[in-house]
Amino acid sequence: MRPGAALQAREPAFSLPLRVYYQDTDAGGVVYHSRYLDFLERARYEWLREAGFGLRKLAEELKVIFVVRSLSIEFRRPARLDDLLHVTVRLDQVGRSRVPVAQEVKRDHEVLAQARVELACVDVLTLKPASLPSELRRAIIG
Repeated sequence: MRPGAALQAREPAFSLPLRVYYQDTDAGGVVYHSRYLDFLERARYEWLREAGFGLRKLAEELKVIFVVRSLSIEFRRPARLDDLLHVTVRLDQVGRSRVPVAQEVKRDHEVLAQARVELACVDVLTLKPASLPSELRRAIIG
């Protein structure tokens, strides 16, 4: 494969179960829209941890971190107090420093929200784009 070429990521999606707590909801028991961003980020963090790359390891050993470059989200149905949700992470085409993921928030098999998040791998000190470390690339792409 030529340098810089995008790689197709593996399936299936990583899934993290999350319970909706009182602090996540308004007075009517409906999840605040901003809490979905927290749910999505938590799932991405656990996905990386499961691959063997917690945020501390990324920053201290590999000298990179991920920042959100762009994000779009579509809300379909509300989540409510005490719901058990499953938040998924699925890689799309991975570039040199670009890591786009598709994410869903589900209750049972019903999709409540869908998001596309483009992460950028950046140098921990300069915050400039950095190539995805090869061991991380192998772990998340397979």
